[in-house]
Amino acid sequence: MSSAEATPAGTTTTVRKTALNAVHRQMGAKMVEFNGWDMPVEYPASIGCGIINEHMAVRTGVGIFDVSHMGDIRLAGPQALAAVQHISMNDALRLAINQAQYSALLYPEGTFVDDVIVHRLAEDEYLLVINAGTREKDFSWVRDNTRQFDCAVENLSDDFTQIAIQGPKGVNLLRKLTDADLNAVKFYWVTRGKLCGLPNILMGRTGYTAEDGFEIYIPADEATSARVWYEILAAGKEFGVVPCGLGSRNTLRLEGKLPLYGHEISDTINVWEAGLDRFCKMEKPEFVGHTALEKAKAAGIKRSLVGLEMTERGIARDGYKVLDASGREVGYVTSGSPAPFLKKNIALAYVPTELAAVGTAVKVEIRGQGVGAVVVPTPFYKRPKKA
Repeated sequence: MSSAEATPAGTTTTVRKTALNAVHRQMGAKMVEFNGWDMPVEYPASIGCGIINEHMAVRTGVGIFDVSHMGDIRLAGPQALAAVQHISMNDALRLAINQAQYSALLYPEGTFVDDVIVHRLAEDEYLLVINAGTREKDFSWVRDNTRQFDCAVENLSDDFTQIAIQGPKGVNLLRKLTDADLNAVKFYWVTRGKLCGLPNILMGRTGYTAEDGFEIYIPADEATSARVWYEILAAGKEFGVVPCGLGSRNTLRLEGKLPLYGHEISDTINVWEAGLDRFCKMEKPEFVGHTALEKAKAAGIKRSLVGLEMTERGIARDGYKVLDASGREVGYVTSGSPAPFLKKNIALAYVPTELAAVGTAVKVEIRGQGVGAVVVPTPFYKRPKKA
């Protein structure tokens, strides 16, 4: 789920800090304001970091991220499932206890309130992990749209320090710190166990890097958070672990074509345009946005999200114009950057559906000039299957 989970809000008066803020500063991280949070964008090269090194560590070994700015909403009670079904586009009825799924909350127009991870923690208990930049909006929306159901809705966003342990060696690292049987936890499943001496810690095999890994939820006090952070780094030394910031989280999720709120998805983009139909279960009973999505599909989709690879020298950046072969503006880049692992300049962009076929040549306007690009298959990166 979400690096830069949304575009900077610019309206926050007080910059918020996670419980690990002092740790990031002690480690020399470059800090930036992100959606009202003071967050590390990268750690210094002197400790083997920097965006490229952090990115490569996650692809080939293991990196850890502070993602405590993400939000958490708990729904619990006799009608919790009915409430989750009403507000989310995926089918939560398919979830076993301790299973998770990618989903989204939609407006009646079929556009995005936010994308979320839905965890089923017990028979009548669900945890929605939401994006940092949409925390308050999401909670208000969920509360307002579940009033008719017999379930409690709680904002647990400030209760947890959330640390993402990402990369092919992440499971090896975490195994040293917990008594949980991690081999039994498949991708998009969760477990609980003792972690760094803390009892009953939630650990999910999830992440926002297109890599294997876990996200752990520990108490949000500064002393506990710092202790666990440093214990993870110490345990991961043999695997080459590095701390990672928002910069590498963004390049990692871009290589995996993982959407970012305010970029690939927003309140003006619908599910079909975003290409997320495989997560939208139209066959389940009515949910918010269902009727509008039916109408939009019947009317035909006019634009599509595509992957671009630059064929000429230049880096496509968020918001740059996409041009057709004649130089006419036809779309825009939602996210773009160099891809450290793939060693290419890549981007995601919205273009008319008639230009969405793989192999279509387009241009991206960079400093007033049209620079060559081509539509390519996505995701740009898929993690290797285990032998």
